[in-house]
Amino acid sequence: MYSKSQKGRIEGEIVVPGSKSHTIRAVLLAAMAEGTSVIRNPLTSDDCLSALKAAQSFGADVEEGEGFWRVKGLSGHIKTPENYVDTGNSGTTTYFVTGMATLCEGYTFITGDHQIRRRPIKPLIDGLNQLGAEVHITRPDSEAPPVVIHGPLKGGSVTFSGFSSQNVSTVLLSAPMALGETEIHVEAPLEKPYLQMTIDWMKRFGVSLLKNSGDYKYFAVAPNQKYKATDAVIPSDWSGVAFPLVCAVTTPSKAVISGVDFNDAQGDKAVVDHMIAMGAEIEKNVEGGYMTITGGKKLKGGIEINLNDTPDALPALSVAACYCDEDVKFTGLAHVRVKETDRVAVMEKELSKMGAVIETGSDYMIVKGKNALKGTVVDSHDDHRVAMALTIAGMFAEGVTYVKDAECASVSFPGFYEAMNRMGAEIALLDEIDVK
Repeated sequence: MYSKSQKGRIEGEIVVPGSKSHTIRAVLLAAMAEGTSVIRNPLTSDDCLSALKAAQSFGADVEEGEGFWRVKGLSGHIKTPENYVDTGNSGTTTYFVTGMATLCEGYTFITGDHQIRRRPIKPLIDGLNQLGAEVHITRPDSEAPPVVIHGPLKGGSVTFSGFSSQNVSTVLLSAPMALGETEIHVEAPLEKPYLQMTIDWMKRFGVSLLKNSGDYKYFAVAPNQKYKATDAVIPSDWSGVAFPLVCAVTTPSKAVISGVDFNDAQGDKAVVDHMIAMGAEIEKNVEGGYMTITGGKKLKGGIEINLNDTPDALPALSVAACYCDEDVKFTGLAHVRVKETDRVAVMEKELSKMGAVIETGSDYMIVKGKNALKGTVVDSHDDHRVAMALTIAGMFAEGVTYVKDAECASVSFPGFYEAMNRMGAEIALLDEIDVK
């Protein structure tokens, strides 16, 4: 399926769905917990549904209602799945359930879609093996799933480079149910807001860390603990907010994005400040949980933005940078290259088709200013954030932009195109296109 977008504007109010990162943590902790948890405003995206199905695979009883999930937990008695666990396109789910599987007595087989089967997981595997579990990658000369896991998680000491926060979060989430105390050393922590999110959710489910250095470089977790059920509301997804935000800024729009928490641990809330630094006209109402955007004014560049802690923001911000009058440099991008796709290379390739001039290195991207975009046919590479970013680029490009495999946006933002069209975006979804 293709999305078709062209010059336009949006007007009115949009409420972005719940956070993917929060939802996945909440449902998997609820599955491990003692008692019945209620998760309100869960994101019902493909990734989150993969986490929900994984929870069921490990034996949790789940009731799906309108605007809530009710999860009867396993009191720490994680059951060996009867079948393999398919995590779909969800990297976060893949990592976290690999840790959960070390709490089972039997063997668990975990796999995912073609992107997951290319996504490196070996540093996590090595770390879990250091902690006494038995974890193997099934294919020779591969560092990616499928994986086979056998517990128990015995505890001990493990060191991670910090390149991926998901390695650290995986061990943090499972370590309270290990047989012995677990110490985690992190050499150079990246994506720190996601680590804080994990710690916050553990505390919400009744588990606190034994030791925490405060700089995300050292944690100690006491063994033989149990999570306790909770009733929690999932806040809006700041990663998803980036797309209507960039659209409103780069078109002559007047829009309100509501239901956001400016005090939430999600690192991608920094996108708002990055846009303001580019000259965007955005009014925050922190107490009310909304912001008002007046768009259409040319943005200014001449700035450098470090995305070490917010890698998911690159697709949206690189599109915004194409609307700037000077160069914008993004740094700290090495880990952006190992997401669903190499998003640095993909955004360079597809935006260049539209007329952008971009320079990239192993961990940086420079988007050159004063190069107007022109509509053409571009490819999402089956990456949800790329699909939404390129569709938004079409909203201020000259001509018509078609984005291939646009339906993958449902991975993190189900109903994205419908929500944008309710605000007047006039994005069409087409099974086929006839472009010469």
